Amino acid sequence: MAISADMVKELREKTGVGFMECKSALTEANGDMEEAITILRKRGLASLAKKSSRDAKDGLIGSYIHNGKIGVMLEVNCETDFVARNPEFQALVKDIAMHIAASDPRFIRKEDVTEDVLAKEREIYLEQARQTGKPENVLEKIVEGRMSKYYSEACLLEQPFVKDPSVTVQDCIATLIQKIGENIQVRRFVRYKLGGE
Repeated sequence: MAISADMVKELREKTGVGFMECKSALTEANGDMEEAITILRKRGLASLAKKSSRDAKDGLIGSYIHNGKIGVMLEVNCETDFVARNPEFQALVKDIAMHIAASDPRFIRKEDVTEDVLAKEREIYLEQARQTGKPENVLEKIVEGRMSKYYSEACLLEQPFVKDPSVTVQDCIATLIQKIGENIQVRRFVRYKLGGE
């Protein structure tokens, strides 16, 4: 099947991926747009893994104040000052700051949750599971399910993105990484609430 320039343009607009990669994916998918998107996503996951190991030492400090009652400051890193000045990167930083104000995460990623917090949460969930009267061999699966839910509530990157709950914050970052081709990392944040501790 001949791949037209319009097909490539449409795929580029949908994915933000470069011209040659879109043409290659469409050729491989015999012109099937959805299959081409799937191919690009699979390739993107592999390239994201490579990019995540690269140093991200530039970036921005972003902030967001909500009604003068909640304030957030965060550092989001990228590899170059060129990307740090990119309007899409700046918008992402602002969106993540707004998300933090709205969703109040305690940690950035799952790996940041301390062992004592994990142990305490597991203990609580295990006790709740026991009260259901389910057999012991099922309890661990219940606890794992609740831990997964805990991560999606407490960890920034696991949370459903406040502007589009169908994707996580990590998905939003991954989309921009695919588009601009640089590693992006949320390094740290602080959230203040008026009258809070």
